[in-house]
Amino acid sequence: MSKKYDTPLLDELEKGPWPSFVTEIKKAAKKSEMANDELGQVEKSYRTKRGYWKHGGIVGVLGYGGGVIGRYSSLPEEFPGVAHFHTVRINQPSGFYYSSKALREICDIWDKYGSGLTNVHGSTGDLVLLGTTTSALEPLFAEYSSRGWDLGGSGSAMRTPSCCLGQSRCEWANIDTMEICHQLTHKFQDEMHRPAYPYKFKIKVAGCAVDCVAAIARADCSIIGTWKGKIAVDQDAVKAYAKGGMNIQAEIVDMCPTRCMSYDGNALSVDDGECSRCMHCISKMTKALKPTGEKGVSILIGSKAPIVVGSLLSWVIVPFMKVEPPYDDLEGIIRKIIEWWDETAKPRERIGEVIEIKGMRGFLEAIGVPPVPQQIKEPRKDPFFFWKEEDLTK
Repeated sequence: MSKKYDTPLLDELEKGPWPSFVTEIKKAAKKSEMANDELGQVEKSYRTKRGYWKHGGIVGVLGYGGGVIGRYSSLPEEFPGVAHFHTVRINQPSGFYYSSKALREICDIWDKYGSGLTNVHGSTGDLVLLGTTTSALEPLFAEYSSRGWDLGGSGSAMRTPSCCLGQSRCEWANIDTMEICHQLTHKFQDEMHRPAYPYKFKIKVAGCAVDCVAAIARADCSIIGTWKGKIAVDQDAVKAYAKGGMNIQAEIVDMCPTRCMSYDGNALSVDDGECSRCMHCISKMTKALKPTGEKGVSILIGSKAPIVVGSLLSWVIVPFMKVEPPYDDLEGIIRKIIEWWDETAKPRERIGEVIEIKGMRGFLEAIGVPPVPQQIKEPRKDPFFFWKEEDLTK
């Protein structure tokens, strides 16, 4: 083991009430040269207010273009343990379910080839392994793949689909999120492992509009469980909520985004034709309200975090779509969406940015989806309408 580093600045990050990444690095540093030198380099970064990680070249495993993010130290002589510090992404199971045996297996292999540091999970999904060398990548991947694990997506590729735990534990889930995620992961294997897109494309599946995976804010394609029928109301349960101290007018009715609910102090009424299925009322009054009728999905497109331009939230593209295993119809519309984006986008443009630039009309025509009111984000800002001849002759 190389010298033990004094880390007065990093030590400050251990003094708060929350778990600290510094504590975890120190634990790993007791038996890992790589983690020990990482402590030294990060402390130096805090002291000099400069970053010393650099990217250079492409690293990976044979046959895969994604799943490994190359990272190197720009101070390899001073911190030789992190001269290479590559990140490896492991494709997570649907719903992020792991057995203790599986976690031990992942960690035992990682201790053998890497720093011992992990990130559970990255914002896309993927269990992230932080810090290994180029020479260790092939044997590392061989051991993981022999036990049934695969690499996740990285780069300008399909990123690893992720989902909430859905019907396995949640009473609000309208769809089998885990099976949809599992099927789409297998259908898009080539697109995940061999980057060929203008930029990244993320799919997230949420069982309802509560959206515990934050798909509406973070996914290029959000698949949200919904329903077609009415909201069933148990008036006795409504009275029990009121008796228990809930202010139904303020907490439920006034919070409804479409103002489709009313309450007279005794009974709660719902105008189902105006309901947008946002799930606010159902999540607050689970014992009194529940969805009924046919279940399916809403498909939304275009959210992203701010990088080149500002952040975007998703548009509704398909308000309701019936889905059943093996989800070929869902795969089909996603492939049409990607084909238009792949042909239209410039490098490093996400699909939401392209739709904002090119317009919703051309996008909908390309993917064969008719325009509906739910696709409109806001009213037009100008009075001009442009018609094609075929629009007037239909």
